[in-house]
Amino acid sequence: MKKIIKQVAGIDVAQKELVVTIGRTYEDLCLELFAHRVFENSIKGFASLLNWVDKLCSEPSQVHYVMEATGVYHESFSYFLVDQKRILSVVLPNKISNYMRTLDVKTITDKSCSEAITRFGLERKLDLWQKPHPFYKKLRQLTRERDQLVVERTAAKNQLHAESVEAEPNQSTIRRIKQRIAVIIKQIKEIETELRQVINSDSRIKHFVKIISSIKGIGDLTAATILAETNGFELIRNKRQLISYAGLDVKEKLSGTSVRGKAKISKRGNRYLRKAMYMPALSAIKHDERFKMVYHRLVSRNGIKMKACVAVQRRLLELAYILFKTDQLYDKDYHKQFIEQTLAA
Repeated sequence: MKKIIKQVAGIDVAQKELVVTIGRTYEDLCLELFAHRVFENSIKGFASLLNWVDKLCSEPSQVHYVMEATGVYHESFSYFLVDQKRILSVVLPNKISNYMRTLDVKTITDKSCSEAITRFGLERKLDLWQKPHPFYKKLRQLTRERDQLVVERTAAKNQLHAESVEAEPNQSTIRRIKQRIAVIIKQIKEIETELRQVINSDSRIKHFVKIISSIKGIGDLTAATILAETNGFELIRNKRQLISYAGLDVKEKLSGTSVRGKAKISKRGNRYLRKAMYMPALSAIKHDERFKMVYHRLVSRNGIKMKACVAVQRRLLELAYILFKTDQLYDKDYHKQFIEQTLAA
């Protein structure tokens, strides 16, 4: 009987269910996917899943669980596995999607996705996942709540404007909208106060926020959002991976001489992180001469202002990552070469 050298349970995570495929690698490096089952995404389902894996696998404690970072739906099971002392890796979604393109998969289903995740885990050496720093988790909860309230405030203000300019406006409706806006503004201020308290309560987080916010255009709120959405860049290994995670990477479709699709950002990433970089990019373009030069150079080259703005967003995010990793404040003269790389891009 051939010796088993690796066992992986690949999990495709959805809101209500976990689609699991178990595979193993033999000493001759042959792969085998030998079991598949669906479980509830709940504590009861987690326990059933582990019992099922333990019955099917030799040395159950050595089974490597692999799953995608799927919004927040993977978090409960991730915490459960770590508490149970199981081996776990959480992979960025773009890694799995890129890997699936290399497979001969005709139809994308939950089962085929879990099979691809299992194969990926069997073929690659993956970093082990650990619980995020509790402060990063708290920051993410607060920054996302604030973002949602800002969206609601904008919608309410638009509604107020529409009601105010129409013929014979309903004054009671206007009054209620104004009250709603006042409540939202009050809640936003409460969240911002709580955010400052969380940042100031941990010297390490406060230090990183100071480093990232030293970049012109990036304030404490944006710095906190960057740290929160990346868990302190925990799963990020290089700048290219970071840009892909944020969905700011460029997607093109080229084939021969007849097919030339319009280049655009993929948007297949963390929308909160992508959104957080928009206003800082506008501020950097306005107040930082080097980013302003980058922006105008790209606009003159292709005539598309949004494309140039996205390029600045990418550079700001990459710069935040570099400063975090090198533990240094932004120096516009020292980082001149990095910024001007955009001119040649």
